[in-house]
Amino acid sequence: MTRVLVVDDEQDNLELISWYLKTEPYELTLVDCGEEALRRLDESPQGYDCVLLDRMMPGMDGIEVLRRIKADARTRLLPVIMQTGAAEPEQIAEGLRLGAYYYLAKPYRREILASILAAALTDVAQRREISDRLTDHHIALCLITRASFELTTLAEARALAAMLACHCSDPGAVSIGLGEMLINAVEHGNLAIGFSEKSRLLAAGSWTHEIERRLALPEYASRKVRVDIAHRDGLLEVTITDCGSGFDWQDYLEISAERAFESHGRGIAISRVLSFASLKYSGCGNCVTVTAPLPQRT
Repeated sequence: MTRVLVVDDEQDNLELISWYLKTEPYELTLVDCGEEALRRLDESPQGYDCVLLDRMMPGMDGIEVLRRIKADARTRLLPVIMQTGAAEPEQIAEGLRLGAYYYLAKPYRREILASILAAALTDVAQRREISDRLTDHHIALCLITRASFELTTLAEARALAAMLACHCSDPGAVSIGLGEMLINAVEHGNLAIGFSEKSRLLAAGSWTHEIERRLALPEYASRKVRVDIAHRDGLLEVTITDCGSGFDWQDYLEISAERAFESHGRGIAISRVLSFASLKYSGCGNCVTVTAPLPQRT
């Protein structure tokens, strides 16, 4: 059973969330303060799949709870969905910089909450599945010091991200970042799906279908994403090059409060902080190089 920790100091809000999610396949744990939320996570750091966290609470507020969740190696990758009645751009940006998965502005509709929770939990499930599948190959993968790959599809992008992350000292975080970079290279680079178009496709539930449609078109079918890796000075260096015309990557290196309520567009900035030792675009933006620490050999 999927477990969600819900944190809100208002009893009415806890009851409303419970009602919103009563038909969803989740086991909800309801707590009314940040201190109790952290106590529950400390007792069972692997016991929850997502946290729905109110920002404004007496005592320890949601931002401090988020900060402590992300500072703890046991819970750092746990998706935290912030909810707030004060949707000031700077407050939103602060939460996103600290690693919030998404921001919900109160009041929000039941369908919005259900959709965002489902997306966060799908990400968690995919990461766990890939990680479990590759654990046995970790030692052999670490012996690769230089290699090149070519990929076309989103499935190939996710699989390669997970495999390369196994080289690194923090595979979970690196797999998230590499997944973002490789998926961007496929959809934005090779398939020329821009930010506004992706927003429309996600809202219509047709993003995956459109990607599959474009992959079958002659003008896109031969396009490959090239991935080159090397071990340098205790780091895994990954260079990703797509066949696109590039984009204004400078706008995506930092969290933008203006895009806080968009369904996408934060992956590069979050990955830069959470996943990599460095991230650097070159040229027009169709080539990016990232590095991540390798485990020390004993």
